[in-house]
This record gives sequence, C-alpha cells and structure tokens, in this order.
Amino acid sequence: MKREEKFYLIRSDILPESIVKTIEAKKMLESGEVDTVNEAVDRVGLSRSAFYKYKDGIFPFNAMMSEKIMTITFSLEHMSGYLSKVLTYVAEQGGNVLTINQTIPLQGIANISMSVDMANLRVSSTEFLESLQEIPGVRKAMIVGRG
Repeated sequence: MKREEKFYLIRSDILPESIVKTIEAKKMLESGEVDTVNEAVDRVGLSRSAFYKYKDGIFPFNAMMSEKIMTITFSLEHMSGYLSKVLTYVAEQGGNVLTINQTIPLQGIANISMSVDMANLRVSSTEFLESLQEIPGVRKAMIVGRG
C-alpha cells in the first residue's frame, strides 16, 4: 500500500534551523557554488547526517508547481544585440526558450512574445521578470500565461 504524501506551505521564518541550513546547502550545490556535500554542509554549519535526513523532503515552492512554462510579452527597442542580451539572460537564469515571436519593429519598437521552460529557473518568476525589465532596451515586460 502506497503511503500518501502530504505537503505543507510554511513560512521560512518559523522553520527549524536544520531545515533552513539544508535548504541553503541544497542551493549551493544546485548553483555550483560548491562541488560536494561536505563543502556545502561545512559552509552552513550542518551535519552531513541532518542534510541527508532532510534533503529529499525539501523542495522550493516553485518546484512543486505544475506550471513549468511561462509566456512573457515585452517591447524591445530595435537596436542590434538587444534581443541577444535577452536570450543570454534567459539562459543564464536556467530558462530554456521554447518559442519566440517578434513583430516587425514600428517606430523603433518590436513586440516580442516568448515562451520559456522555467523548470530549471534559478530565480522566482517575479525576480526573473523584474530583472528582464532592467536589460537595456526592454520595455513593459509582463507574464501573459503559465502552463
């Protein structure tokens, strides 16, 4: 008989220290900041046994979401290299462009719609969108759908 898994949404400020440190160690390993579990647990001040006890039961909230594809629309100034900067940013954040559609620029502005696989995104979708809008040439970026 398969045991039913239960999940809870808990504010981070009330989590026990060992859980918080396990989360920090997992982030270090996933980002490549450290190469080994030993290095990660040493940095955060956690025992290896505690890390292994909790690591398979802790997931970032966005990893539990079934929606892994985000469709974004934005206006982009018609300048050489601007779209390339956007695509580089997406890749650097762990996103994978699935579709991209660009209109012919009118009055120096092109409208772009882009679907991104965000399963491996290193930041939240909010942080992703906010940082996208800071890229030179990007105007009015917004999420238009998730799927």
